[in-house]
Amino acid sequence: MASDFGLPANEHPETGFGVAAGPTLAEVGEGETLKRIFPRLPHADAELLGPGDDSAVVAAPDGRFTVTTDLMVHGPDFRSAWSSAHDLGVKAAMTNLADVAAMGARPTALVVALAAPLDTPVDVLLGIADGLRDGCAVAAPGCGVVGGDLSASPALMIAVTAFGDLEGRAPVTRSGARPGDQLAVAGDLGRAGAGLWLLFRDAVAPDGAPDGAPDDAAADGAGDGAGGRGVPDAERAAEVRDAHPVLVAAQLAPIVPIALGVPAALGGATAMLDVSDGLVLDARRLAVASGCSIRFDPAAIDLEARALVALDPVVGDRAAAFVLAGGEDHALLATFPPGALPEGFRRLGTVLDRSPAPDVLVGDTPYDALGGWDPYDGWNGAAG
Repeated sequence: MASDFGLPANEHPETGFGVAAGPTLAEVGEGETLKRIFPRLPHADAELLGPGDDSAVVAAPDGRFTVTTDLMVHGPDFRSAWSSAHDLGVKAAMTNLADVAAMGARPTALVVALAAPLDTPVDVLLGIADGLRDGCAVAAPGCGVVGGDLSASPALMIAVTAFGDLEGRAPVTRSGARPGDQLAVAGDLGRAGAGLWLLFRDAVAPDGAPDGAPDDAAADGAGDGAGGRGVPDAERAAEVRDAHPVLVAAQLAPIVPIALGVPAALGGATAMLDVSDGLVLDARRLAVASGCSIRFDPAAIDLEARALVALDPVVGDRAAAFVLAGGEDHALLATFPPGALPEGFRRLGTVLDRSPAPDVLVGDTPYDALGGWDPYDGWNGAAG
């Protein structure tokens, strides 16, 4: 089985993170681990001084830069039985690059901090480095890793800080949408949520679902069959990934249209954010920040749902719920003045005056079931 990048995925799942047993961090030490990691990391075009000193130096021709950070923790954010190390690197890159793109900026550099148990094979960190490299190469050529840190921890944690260049433009914030604007999206909707649902449904040990499994509200039955307690199962995860490769990859190693952030800004985007926590939940954030309301066109949502079913019929009648509330797709949701949309964006709805409309409607019906991703929802410490 291969990943989307043609690299092995979960080839040796018995060790976790898809790597075979090998020298551990405790056996190799920090210095040697860094020596093995550095050659695998992507260099940034904006890098003036890269890894190896007390700080990196990155060019900021605009005189300003965007900066964002995201933390992924083993347990609430990913599972070793389901993800390869390469998956983790790709996802860590994409979740941060998407936030830069959502400001209308061009990603320029990443800083990455890793903390891991001492018995973690060094190859896990090397796989993460490879994923960071490939994620940047696919989604943001010219962006690279300019520095970071290593430490020890009871659980694997990946913290990424991303920088972006506005190239002389004003940032595209969440607060600029105006009544009459059209709402549009670039990227996939519903796939990542459906992939997570499949993993929780089919990739756990027979005695039940792990803590943190999505409940029925997240995807109209996403927790079906998830009774009792259990742990993620690597062998079952490999079978699920083979059977539903697009949906599972969208969850574990998403590919996001990062390059469309700049064209959106140039095309007059009035507001933008990435769909990290669910389409409705993030649309509501945009609406509240802009003092407006969002109306989704039911025909547009139906088209998205039918496309998801056509991609993989397993989603069935849950498709619309995944589109609206699945989360973690990291698509770019933006508003534009009436008229043509930039290439790569498709229309989903309209921006309305805030009063008396509620924050979000689907057609004329208020949409109250937010769903989406919440790392604190139903989580009590089990990892797996």
